[in-house]
Amino acid sequence: MLSEIDKLKKYSSQNVVDAMTVLGWDQSMLEGPRPLILKEKMVGTAITLGFVFYRQDLLDDLPKGVNSPEYQAFELCTEDSVLVASSVGPWESIGGDIKFLRLFQKNIEGLVTDGSIRDSDSIGKYNFSVYAHSYTSKQGPGIMLPYYVNQPINCGGVLVKPGDYIIGDNDGVVVLPKSIANQSIEIMEEREQIEKLVKKELTKNPASPGKYYPFNDLTYKLYEEFKKKKK
Repeated sequence: MLSEIDKLKKYSSQNVVDAMTVLGWDQSMLEGPRPLILKEKMVGTAITLGFVFYRQDLLDDLPKGVNSPEYQAFELCTEDSVLVASSVGPWESIGGDIKFLRLFQKNIEGLVTDGSIRDSDSIGKYNFSVYAHSYTSKQGPGIMLPYYVNQPINCGGVLVKPGDYIIGDNDGVVVLPKSIANQSIEIMEEREQIEKLVKKELTKNPASPGKYYPFNDLTYKLYEEFKKKKK
């Protein structure tokens, strides 16, 4: 039996957004992150890391070295993980080559941030997808500090919880709560079949897309006829 991750790999980020909208979840696409490095379609579960604005007294209290919050988050990652990091600004760097070497070693699925990353030449050689606002020469230390580890964060205007499914392709990154994943997959399966039928019908009999789209009584009549023929 296919896992939910394997099932989700069949669908685009748009498919996910459409299904979630049907279920009343309108906020799902992260605004800001774009595919800087896309090895293949990205589907995984979220490990979250939240940055906050720099303050010296906060820095003094934070664990250092390998116990730093960002490295704690790194060590939680597995091959199915997407590390989602919230920045304090779009051009602030959440890391670069040496830090992300560890993510390469962990064989993660991908990295997503509403901030930026450094060392574009080196990062491109690693085998995970990267979604970020941009590349940057700026440093993060002195501007922001890693603080929240695997807690709910706001990234790109969307709440991301640890364990949420993160789906990314050329069109963007969306967040799918596990609690509605199965329902969403069922909706996507049906909608994909309907859209194929609509495209086939409009190719065979050219007409305005408005005849069948958005889905209406004629659309569902077409789908019911297809299901009867299939039996």
